[in-house]
Amino acid sequence: MHKKIMGYETKTNRWGYVFVAPFIMVFCIFNLWPTINTFFLGFTDLRGLSSSYTFVGLENFAKLIKDPYFFSALGNTFIMWGFNFVPQLGMALLLAVWLSDTRLNLAGKGLFRAVIYLPNLLTAASVALLFRSLFGYNAHVSAPANQFLRMFGIYYMHEFQGEIIKDAFNFFRSVPFSRGLVSFIQWWIWYGHTLIILMAGITSIPVSLYESAVIDGANSRQTAWKITLPMLRPIMLYILVTSMIGGMQLFEIPFLLTDMQGAPDFRIRTTALYQYNIAFQGRNDYAYGSAISIGIFAVTIALALMIFFLLQDRSELKKRRGA
Repeated sequence: MHKKIMGYETKTNRWGYVFVAPFIMVFCIFNLWPTINTFFLGFTDLRGLSSSYTFVGLENFAKLIKDPYFFSALGNTFIMWGFNFVPQLGMALLLAVWLSDTRLNLAGKGLFRAVIYLPNLLTAASVALLFRSLFGYNAHVSAPANQFLRMFGIYYMHEFQGEIIKDAFNFFRSVPFSRGLVSFIQWWIWYGHTLIILMAGITSIPVSLYESAVIDGANSRQTAWKITLPMLRPIMLYILVTSMIGGMQLFEIPFLLTDMQGAPDFRIRTTALYQYNIAFQGRNDYAYGSAISIGIFAVTIALALMIFFLLQDRSELKKRRGA
């Protein structure tokens, strides 16, 4: 009997390998190998259509450390990610607490969650093209945003050959507007996803804690501040880290909104967009583009470790050390 059971388990394990094999093959071909090849090319001088290269050691990384354009792109990335993440987490947290409050007993919560989550189903590229058409500029003022402003008599006034000209607004020549639009699109797409995660975290909190607080006379604001927020700390840490990783990979929206190089004045050029410009435009410097990718990876890992260190629960850490 025991031998029959062992034989059945062996057959089951073999079928498990068969089902897992397609994923492993796809992962190795489209993820693992490109990653290894990127690290490899970072130590070479491969450019253009040439297939020959030589090893240059750490030359590309020495150049990266001194590259002001990389650090400018890094600063742009953090600015747009910050203006996206702070309102995203704040709005999602407020709505999650509101929708999960049993005292309010709001009707249609499921429909409301679905509507909020809908933007996350859209691709970032399609949304970027949509907003580009909404705020586009041409001499005939045909973009919806400029048409709306024209209804109220609002124009961009400038002087030309001694005459005052009423013109349409070229929104994408404004650095604050361009950065704000990128941040808004990111917020609009992702805050519904953040809301769902936070609501899942709230539903996992024991109901007995809220019942005890109500018996002690706590109101909704006190229970949210004293129970919900502390218990959601691990979830918010996860959201922060994953959002930071996504922010470091921000590419489609700034790429498609303007001239594909981060205009105006390269102020919405992110690190991922800078890497694309170096590796796949102009000189096609694959080696230095690979070095930039490795630099982005190193910055992401360093920030994730720093976040975990700064936001970890000190009380739990002291308990473990004491034990």
